Amino acid sequence: MALTTSRRRKRDPEGRMPLQEHLRELRSRFVKAAFAVALGAIGGWFLYPELIAALKAPLDHLADEHHTLANLNFGQVASPFNLKIKISVYLGMVIASPVWLYQLWAFIVPGLTKREKRYALVFVAAAVPLFLSGLGLAWLVLPNAINFFAEFTPAGSANLISADEYLTFVTQIFLAFGVAFVVPLLLIALDLVGVLTAATLAHNWRIAVFLTFLFAAIASPSPDAGSMLALAFPMTGLYAIAVGICWLNDRRRHRRDLETGFAGLDDDEASPLDLDAP
Repeated sequence: MALTTSRRRKRDPEGRMPLQEHLRELRSRFVKAAFAVALGAIGGWFLYPELIAALKAPLDHLADEHHTLANLNFGQVASPFNLKIKISVYLGMVIASPVWLYQLWAFIVPGLTKREKRYALVFVAAAVPLFLSGLGLAWLVLPNAINFFAEFTPAGSANLISADEYLTFVTQIFLAFGVAFVVPLLLIALDLVGVLTAATLAHNWRIAVFLTFLFAAIASPSPDAGSMLALAFPMTGLYAIAVGICWLNDRRRHRRDLETGFAGLDDDEASPLDLDAP
């Protein structure tokens, strides 16, 4: 027992570790994340019939409404099997997102302070529902996007859509909406580490709104105003919430600096030293 205890490496209080241990830690985190995704993919394999039916629902509605042929097309014998594997893996990543996000931050936190570790856990806890909210909004926008593009189909023609291309189209929509909802967390993180301030974000709100609508116009699956606004308005609201949180954090930081006597110092100005201190 004593021999086992003596062989244990003591953790560095600052989270530093040799490169070999760092690589072992990375491998351990990666294996845990991959295992969680694999378990999620198994669940996705059984959920595939319901999901593929839901993804095909806009095409079925299009066929009933326009009285035309609109269906998925599998160009190869193994294409249905490959599609099921891809969708199962994508579902596994979504189902296991809390696990692999935690493993990602757990790999980073050894170099963070206790307060920064708490912030990291808060970010993970907030990123998952925000990302899923973006996916939910994309799910609502998808039928309108398909109907919009289907309007360009000439009369008497049929929409035989490649299953792989359809999956790519849907995945791009979901990723664009999901990532867009997580961007405000990045702004808050930059404020917490001192890279950005609430004053900077508030001063440049016009630029932020313009970039938001520009991103929404590019990322939205169809060029109609409804799809663009469906993405732009939530992003603008989340940006305003991020500015408010950054403002509260800046006030807290300013009060702390006043208490410690560091307020008003430039970045390259030395702080006052208490020479009388023991």
